[in-house]
Amino acid sequence: MKDGGRRIATSRGAMLVDPAGLGLGPGAGLDAAGEMLFEPDYWAARGELVAVSGGRGAAWFLEDASHRWVLRRYRRGGSVARLLGERYLWTGEARVRAFAEFRLLAGLIGRGLPVPKPIAARYQRSGMVYRCDLITQRIADAQPLSAMLASCALNDAGWRAIGATIARLHQGGVDHADLNAHNILIGARGEVSVIDFDRGRLREGARERSAWTERNLRRLRRSLAKIARDLPPGRFSAEAWACLLAGYGSFGGQESV
Repeated sequence: MKDGGRRIATSRGAMLVDPAGLGLGPGAGLDAAGEMLFEPDYWAARGELVAVSGGRGAAWFLEDASHRWVLRRYRRGGSVARLLGERYLWTGEARVRAFAEFRLLAGLIGRGLPVPKPIAARYQRSGMVYRCDLITQRIADAQPLSAMLASCALNDAGWRAIGATIARLHQGGVDHADLNAHNILIGARGEVSVIDFDRGRLREGARERSAWTERNLRRLRRSLAKIARDLPPGRFSAEAWACLLAGYGSFGGQESV
């Protein structure tokens, strides 16, 4: 997916798709009717809408014999959400949030980084606003760090693995705009992945790197401290954070946070 996906014009906007991810062979066509892939009702009618998760966006888990996907609808957070909800100001296709995340993820997959593979994205424009959606491959047998901590403690090796994964992304210049305990996934064998790269970006230049990497880490620490208030004692501690930073440093990161 070196070109960042195939663009398909629709009546109200456009889609970006990875034909291979959709199971289409070389040269196979996909027209604007493919927009139904972004409609939860379509999947519900097929009996393939497995679960729904909350958060800033709405995420639906889709599954059948041939695919395991996540459909996410972008929604605003904070006080502006009550006014605009799913609508974003139109400033050109290049800045459509779902398209930007699709292309970022495609690039990160190309670098072998542990992020979800993008399958398709679309936007629908109405005047000066638009709404958008993204479909990614679901990371199998993984759960958010927040959910894992709610059910059991994470050992030192697990915290170090998280730190090393974050350092790996940072060394690749990946600035995650909302690194938190819900966006870090832990697999059945302890594998660590990171999801939700809305507003994420690639940065170049070591001179500015320390500022944004520390900002990412501070955001994660605040998130862990916040959820720990409602968890049993010992699920997140200063010692756990030290292990995470040790893993971060072992991969070439800086342990200053």
